Amino acid sequence: MKPRDMPDPSGEIDKLIAEIEDWRGKVFARVRKIIREADPEIIEEFKWMGSPVWSRDGTIAVGNAFKGRVNLTFAYGASLPDPEKLFNAGFEGNARRVINIFENDTINERALTNLVRAAIVYNQTNLKKNQKKAPAASAKKAPAASAKKAPAASAKKASAAPRKKGPAASRSRVAKKTTTHGSTR
Repeated sequence: MKPRDMPDPSGEIDKLIAEIEDWRGKVFARVRKIIREADPEIIEEFKWMGSPVWSRDGTIAVGNAFKGRVNLTFAYGASLPDPEKLFNAGFEGNARRVINIFENDTINERALTNLVRAAIVYNQTNLKKNQKKAPAASAKKAPAASAKKAPAASAKKASAAPRKKGPAASRSRVAKKTTTHGSTR
């Protein structure tokens, strides 16, 4: 597909919002405006079977309009400061956090803007793709320095109990996360 034939993500999001004829469309449009105004370099994308995604140096948030609510999922929300307690769902995981907005809810624009900006800072400082690689000269020196310490480290490893490797080890970790009905937590 040629770039000129590819759909415009912002246009697709405009169309999605226009098709939501109740209160959720207005709320979705307002949330989108707040996110876009938080930083001029935010990129809008239309991914995962029709979900608006906002990113800068990594995913910031994904928006969806569900029956009875507008859902805003922050990819790394668990790592973000949320002094205004905007996150009200998604606490069971270690990464994502969710803001569910219901009819007649008040949106704290200042707090949402701060949350978006905190997500950008998180992406820039914590995501591997944004980390600067060490210069080649210092990378060559590191193995030589660690080679001198290798015998002592290997002696400690020899006395430690061997760790499980392979599929059996990962199955035991997964088994702890399942319920008796086979669903995962």
